[in-house]
Amino acid sequence: MMRKAMFLGVVLVCLGGLASAQTNITGAGATFPYPMYSKWFDEYHKKYPNIQINYQQIGSSGGIKQVTDGTVDFGASDLPMTDEQLKAYQDKHNGVPLLHFPTVLGAVVLTYNVPGVPDDLQLTPEAIAGIYLGKITKWNDAAIASVNKGVKLPNEDIVVAHRSDGSGTTFIFTDYLSKVSKEWETKVGRGPSPSWPVGLGGKSNDGVAGVVKQNPNSIGYVELIYARQNKMSVAKVKNAAGAFVKPSLASVSAAAAGVAMPDDFRVSISNGSGKDTYPISSFTWLLIPAKIPDAAKKQALANFLKWMIADGQNLTEALDYAKLPKPVVAKEIKAISKVM
Repeated sequence: MMRKAMFLGVVLVCLGGLASAQTNITGAGATFPYPMYSKWFDEYHKKYPNIQINYQQIGSSGGIKQVTDGTVDFGASDLPMTDEQLKAYQDKHNGVPLLHFPTVLGAVVLTYNVPGVPDDLQLTPEAIAGIYLGKITKWNDAAIASVNKGVKLPNEDIVVAHRSDGSGTTFIFTDYLSKVSKEWETKVGRGPSPSWPVGLGGKSNDGVAGVVKQNPNSIGYVELIYARQNKMSVAKVKNAAGAFVKPSLASVSAAAAGVAMPDDFRVSISNGSGKDTYPISSFTWLLIPAKIPDAAKKQALANFLKWMIADGQNLTEALDYAKLPKPVVAKEIKAISKVM
């Protein structure tokens, strides 16, 4: 009996040690990469059962706020933080910097629900800006019809859908519109929560996809995988080289080819110049504190980042995200050493 009791005691001590070794990490932010992050965190947990990464898709603005407030261990955003936001973080955290780590490349696509109109409708930058400015209101407007010869476009009002929450997807879209339309830049501008001239709001990518699916003659912008998952029509967009390009892994990768990546990784690649480039493409970032007091969390996050830019990149294409370019990966490996 005594031996049995001692054995049980040893087992309980061992189990207690295993329980105490569990490291729970929390993050929040962008919806744009959520399918990818969900897959990564699940796969990483399978590989390392003692590491549990929990992530809430609350939009980039929410992610920046929560990591700044210190309510999560890391944030996630589709828009680089501004100098003012980074200073606000440092002021709250005793001068500790917040680091940007690119994770994948993705595309914001124009998805539409127009009865009788097939996939691959062609849209120019002028038409997209005109629709979202409320100046192009009918599907058979000349700005759309002139580049879609042979497509029977209805004389119906365009129902415009946009995000209702602070969103990095919106930043990517409005950053693009600000580059291709002076009127958009001066009247609305780029940002995660613009004052929309027209349209119906939907929360998150799922919400906008839902608005488009439920409303005939509608158009909205979502991350590519959401359109694919919902089997929705996706437009080709005329790029800066004059070619109508469909969003794909190849055309998104082309947008990042040869990009001059700054040391802090804050860069916009929308409206790129290459002929094969899909013009509404972007990196997305994890926001990691440079100093993490909890040694277990610091090691776990640093190890995850190393796995993410190596093995994790092999999981991206199945979910319609493009891999990080090799020069960016090389630069990022060096930056991981800044997490202390």
